[in-house]
Amino acid sequence: MINAAYVQGGDDLDAITALAPGAMADACRAVGARFVHLSTDVVFDGTTDRPYREDDPPTPVHDYGRAKARAERLVADHDPGAVIVRTSLLWGDRDDPGPQVALTTDPSLTFFDDEYRNPLRVHALAAACLELVDRVDITGHLHVAGADTVDRFEFAERVGPIVGVDPRDLRGGPSPPGATRPRNCPLDTTLARGLLMTDLPGIRQERP
Repeated sequence: MINAAYVQGGDDLDAITALAPGAMADACRAVGARFVHLSTDVVFDGTTDRPYREDDPPTPVHDYGRAKARAERLVADHDPGAVIVRTSLLWGDRDDPGPQVALTTDPSLTFFDDEYRNPLRVHALAAACLELVDRVDITGHLHVAGADTVDRFEFAERVGPIVGVDPRDLRGGPSPPGATRPRNCPLDTTLARGLLMTDLPGIRQERP
């Protein structure tokens, strides 16, 4: 079973994002099913001076990050054989670009040039997760993200054309002072690249 369900806020944040994965992990362990749970790079606080490794302790700074970190703990407690996949910003294609790409169509938005992530095409993430379903030798945390660390503005410039947005029409700038946001969340994907057959290219290597 692959769990990609979540909400980022609202009344259902705790139930769907934090608690449900633990219940699913418990059910999978009870019937001997493989459980692959999708988590996020924002379980970290973004103050690193190097990419985050799988054994770095979560240090979330907002409610969504805290919910995802709680889900990770529950999944690990309920099913030690599960794999917890941390990933980053995702992008798709013209038929299903995804919410991050859709944001580029809003001319009122500023895309932060001081927040860094490792975007990955959703097709690559899906392929990695399908591979992990059969790789019962891989358990615990695994960082599955793109090879390139880019800021959100560059990400928007690269994916905007998927939905017909001219990169020259996008606005970049710093995140608001005092905002509770993890700014620097690169993931060390060395382990995943050594274990998986699935390629995990960076966004600069691909043509959106």
